[in-house]
Amino acid sequence: MATTYKYELCVNNSVDEVQSIIRAVYKQILGNPHVMDSERLISAESQLSDRTLSVREFVRAVAKSAFYRSRYFEKCAPYRFVELNFKHILGRAPLSQEEISKHIRLCIEKGYDAEIDSYLDSDEYQTAFGENIVPYYRGNSTQIGQKQVGYNRMFTLDRGPSQVSSAVKASQLVYAVATNSANNVTPASLNLGGSGEANKKMFKIVVQGSKFDSPRRRSATSYTVAGDNMTSQIQRINRTSGKIVSITEIT
Repeated sequence: MATTYKYELCVNNSVDEVQSIIRAVYKQILGNPHVMDSERLISAESQLSDRTLSVREFVRAVAKSAFYRSRYFEKCAPYRFVELNFKHILGRAPLSQEEISKHIRLCIEKGYDAEIDSYLDSDEYQTAFGENIVPYYRGNSTQIGQKQVGYNRMFTLDRGPSQVSSAVKASQLVYAVATNSANNVTPASLNLGGSGEANKKMFKIVVQGSKFDSPRRRSATSYTVAGDNMTSQIQRINRTSGKIVSITEIT
């Protein structure tokens, strides 16, 4: 787990300190990549530097950038996209299938921008970071009102300062979240993103509102899928405009 360091924008920050804050936002929100000059948000950086833009609004600009969208929305399965939004913006892992399903439905029904805004405009974000603290990983400390299971899940998502989020396209939490169980914490060197025993489990996905249903049909459609194929099945469901009602393990 990466060491937590809190960056905060204040009125008396030096130029170098503001640049450190900008770098910290890019590292946190974009998932520790190398950002080329052509990919930087120069206008937003300037506004942050002269205090006409808060850190929260700079975070919003970065999360809605072409850089973030292309790597995490367009190239990742929906489940992975949502778990990374929790990691990058709220600094924690998702705690329940209800949280995941809520955000997947929001993204389908209201779009990409609404999904990003839902984290930044939440009471949780304001309580944790306010307007001018750069989001950071909170999973290595106890959080009031949060389940302890989030501690292990954050270790699964955050494998240290050398990991780049875009290197992993598959969900890392699909089994643990769907079954409401804790993740086994393994050394970072062994976390290869393979299938493992957990992803060989079978799940039932209940869906309503698929565009392939007949106009009068109101009953739910169920899919049985292995954990290895969970995110690809969710992708197919999303393309049919179906609404995921639940995901449960088949025992």
